[in-house]
Amino acid sequence: MTRWPFSKRCVMSGIEFLLDTNMVIGLLKGHAAAITLAEQSGFTLDKSAVSQITRMELLGYPQLTDEEDRTIREFLATCQIRMLDEQVEARAIQLRRSGAFKLPDAIVAATAITGSLRLLTLDQGMLRGLQKLGA
Repeated sequence: MTRWPFSKRCVMSGIEFLLDTNMVIGLLKGHAAAITLAEQSGFTLDKSAVSQITRMELLGYPQLTDEEDRTIREFLATCQIRMLDEQVEARAIQLRRSGAFKLPDAIVAATAITGSLRLLTLDQGMLRGLQKLGA
C-alpha cells in the first residue's frame, strides 16, 4: 500500500464526504480511478468520514497483513467514523428492502443519506441503486 496524498486531520464539523470501502482501498493503493474521483470531487480528509461498517470491512479482511493493518488504522485515524444509529438503521432497512443493495452497501448509503454527505464510491451498482431511488 502506498501513502495517500491527502493528509489533513478531520474535525468534527464540516464533513462533506463519506468514503466507501472500495474508495479507501483505492486511495491507499494509489489506484487511478480513486485518485481521479477524489480530485474531481474536491475531496480532502478534513471534510471526510467513513461509516462504521466500512471500518469493519477494512479491518476485518482475513488476509490483511500487519503492514496493511497499520496503514488502514493510520488512515482511519485521520477520518471521522460515522457510527450506526436508529436513523441510519431505519434508512438502511428501506434501502435493503428495495432490493438494490446488499446490507453493507445499504448501511453505507444510509449513513451518507442521513448525514447529508456526498458518497464517494467506485461501486457503480451502488450509484445506480441510489439514482434509481432518487437518493
